[in-house]
Amino acid sequence: MESPSAWDDMNRVMGQMFIMGFDGTEVTPQIRSLIEDHHLGAILLTAKNLKSAEQTTRLVLDLQTIAHDAGHPVPLIIGLDQENGGVNSLFDEAYIRQFPSAMGVAATGSTEMAYEIAKATGQELNAVGINWIMGPCLDVLTNVKNQPLGVRSMGDDPEEVSRFGVAFMKGYKDAGLATCGKHFPSYGNLEFLGSSLDVPIITDSLEQLSLSALVPFRNAIAQGLDGMMVGGCAMSSAGVNVMHACLSEQVVDNLLRDDLGFDGVVMSECLEMEALSQNIGVGGGTVMAVNAGCDLVLLCRLFSVQQEALRYMKLGLKDGAISAERIRKSFKRVLDLKSTCTNWEKALNPAGIPILSTVQSAHTRLSAEAYTASITVVRDKDQLLPLSKTLDPEEEILLLTPLVKPLPASALSKGGATTSLQSPGATTPWGQSVSLMSGENVFRKFGRSLARKRQGRVLHTSYTAHGVRPAHENLVNRAAAIIVVTADANQNLYQSGFTKHVGMICKSQLTGGERREKPLIVVSVSSPYDFALDTSVGTYVCTYDFTETSLRTLVEVLVGDLSPTGALPGTVRQRQKDHHSRAHWLVENFDEERDSKALDDLLQTIEQEGPVNRQSELLGCSTQTFCLHNPGVEEAHYVVRNSSTRSMLGFCCTYLFKSTATAVIGAILVDPDRRKLSIGHSLHTRAIRNLLQHGGVRRFQLGSRLPGVFLGIPTNNQTERKRLRRWFASIGWNTALSRPVCSMILKDLRTWKAPEKINRSMQQAEIDFELVHGREYAESIVEHIKSSTRQGVMEVYQLALADNTSCGVIRAKRPKDGTVLGSVVLCSPGASWADALPAMKDTNVVTWAISSPVISPGVGEYSTLLQGLILLGIQQVKKQQADAVLLDCVDGDGQFDSLSAMGFSVLHTFEEVSCDAESMSLSA
Repeated sequence: MESPSAWDDMNRVMGQMFIMGFDGTEVTPQIRSLIEDHHLGAILLTAKNLKSAEQTTRLVLDLQTIAHDAGHPVPLIIGLDQENGGVNSLFDEAYIRQFPSAMGVAATGSTEMAYEIAKATGQELNAVGINWIMGPCLDVLTNVKNQPLGVRSMGDDPEEVSRFGVAFMKGYKDAGLATCGKHFPSYGNLEFLGSSLDVPIITDSLEQLSLSALVPFRNAIAQGLDGMMVGGCAMSSAGVNVMHACLSEQVVDNLLRDDLGFDGVVMSECLEMEALSQNIGVGGGTVMAVNAGCDLVLLCRLFSVQQEALRYMKLGLKDGAISAERIRKSFKRVLDLKSTCTNWEKALNPAGIPILSTVQSAHTRLSAEAYTASITVVRDKDQLLPLSKTLDPEEEILLLTPLVKPLPASALSKGGATTSLQSPGATTPWGQSVSLMSGENVFRKFGRSLARKRQGRVLHTSYTAHGVRPAHENLVNRAAAIIVVTADANQNLYQSGFTKHVGMICKSQLTGGERREKPLIVVSVSSPYDFALDTSVGTYVCTYDFTETSLRTLVEVLVGDLSPTGALPGTVRQRQKDHHSRAHWLVENFDEERDSKALDDLLQTIEQEGPVNRQSELLGCSTQTFCLHNPGVEEAHYVVRNSSTRSMLGFCCTYLFKSTATAVIGAILVDPDRRKLSIGHSLHTRAIRNLLQHGGVRRFQLGSRLPGVFLGIPTNNQTERKRLRRWFASIGWNTALSRPVCSMILKDLRTWKAPEKINRSMQQAEIDFELVHGREYAESIVEHIKSSTRQGVMEVYQLALADNTSCGVIRAKRPKDGTVLGSVVLCSPGASWADALPAMKDTNVVTWAISSPVISPGVGEYSTLLQGLILLGIQQVKKQQADAVLLDCVDGDGQFDSLSAMGFSVLHTFEEVSCDAESMSLSA
């Protein structure tokens, strides 16, 4: 293919190192100039260039003909994104088939299906003249809930993403296309700062990336991947600090080429992206990209910017900022890529419509098979499906759908349809003509198809961030069954809230004077993680995209004409099937004699790792803190350790409180240098599995008041809070249903005086307060605290009553009948269980604790009674010459103000998370 004399001109050589796009469905003067005058060697087409298969064939042939007539020794690379699902650049109902998204294909569980789909997609693109596909997408969703990549990824399991990614790659190659993996080093766990000028950041270390995100890239390279797109994200972790990955030699030359052994073509992210162009500039970015090791520099659209990049490439070579050797290496890789996927005979004679007509029938069958195998009925607890089992044809269904943007390659989005937005309360009986948002049209067709199939009436209305309106409630009450559609509810939280609210209305329905739950079906048409682990949604179906083909198949599933076989991809599927064998680390039972020193060392390491300006929750902790040795509590603790060095890499403590049948995870601790390596996940899996084996457990809880180290997920640091919430949510906890709790402290006790207002309130209250010690008071106090279902409360009182020298109980009684209205526990530093309250030790002064207030239900003056109990407690503690008082566990949403008025300040804040045993058993 190479004509040596033609490549003596360095301008021609440098032209081969750019891939550019343009606006328009025909050849423009600008793109013609780039090909003829600047020797542009590669073009990236997008949906804005393409109207149909026939038009695409003509456009590509025109571009190749211009290059040929301009004397290009080799054809143009013509690249395209065609990921299927909602991301297709080429749409043609007649000739181009629709297939599921990448995650939808992974839901089929079949790499053979993935290969056939990729091969079919490749054959269709090859027929219209495309020779390089921007795929496969090899990103691992290591943070499944908050990443915009969503269903474009194949999931969160690196090995599964790797298997399907290689299958896609082989299918494309066997169809005659060159491949381009993306988005190196991974778009699967990005931190977003907000502004368009802020670059998304990868915070994982290179070690963490190597164990997870880089696995699919490494395996695809080993199997012959042709090209790689390197993203424009930043990287910030130990050992790497990069503003834009595609401009970094550390990422491209060192990590991708040297460490992973990739010698194919590297393409940069588009240098027109706002964050990059504003921070560095396109010209400077071009020089940096080439020096980093990129062989193709991508500029998607603006002719003026593209000219700037060309000028700076030439200037960089002239001034020595770019070496000729670097350019020649990249040039050779580009020519090698072209030799695998094109030549002039092929480029000037595209197969076009005739070959598309030939494969149409087989590809249509494959599309139908793929969607049937992809759509997933995650749960159907009440057996609502098919609808014929639940509803008579004359009964109405209400379809509630979110307002969504049109799919980029839908016919409607290209036709400029549109426009008026209905109010959420306006219903649409099918057959009535209305004007809709373009993004709603696909749901409108879905509703019409469903009504036709079941030969019954379907009402449709949309919902927005305004939530459930009265019109929605009226329609829910009117309909016999409800279908709520969500699209990425984890990012669009209003959808989650709306669905929950509708669920509550459905559960409160009255029929013939009896409470009867109205059938509710929730359908996620994008990310399956919306309600994958939320068992309050009894019937949950996932489609993985909302193309017309997908929703047409969904109708067949709902009415019972098709039996879907899809399963949730990645680790969610494995948790649902109770596959615990994926733990990467050996988890052992904690041995107090063997492991005490190692645990103390781990506690010290983590405590010292914390921010210097904030007091650690672990200050004052030791092995004795976590070992309760309480007959009312079954405890079991677990470790991951290095058996050779005896160092502890991770620790998890669990408790089963018999009095309330509550199973608790009190702490999961991991060596800071070993985080994000699945140690915490392995410990959690083992802990939950063992707790589930206990009969009679009613509730699971994150956070414990006994021991009082972590009352829940720590929230003092907002960045850390978000990270921990995401992590616990990813392993099955519903962190949206958390309860704020905190610990509080009153310092300088010796000079403290009770606020006069509180003193007056106590004097006016008709309540007797008294301090009691010892077991003789146990019967009346235990009877009183039975009203509390909070974990650990009963055990705290039993410990206090058993230690009449170091502890006491203050109780409030009604004078006329002696009824106990409220109580709190006093604990001195010398109490047998003081080790379980490490905050008493970390103040460096003599500190007592006031613990576990219990106020009887129905007491009117809750705050007054609570303040009275604590006031008497403070007075008793002052008599003991204490310097400070700790409130070990305070409800953050109800008691904070009244206690702050007494002089207490917040020490640590937490979010206590709990769920019922059934939900945990399903998500474990």
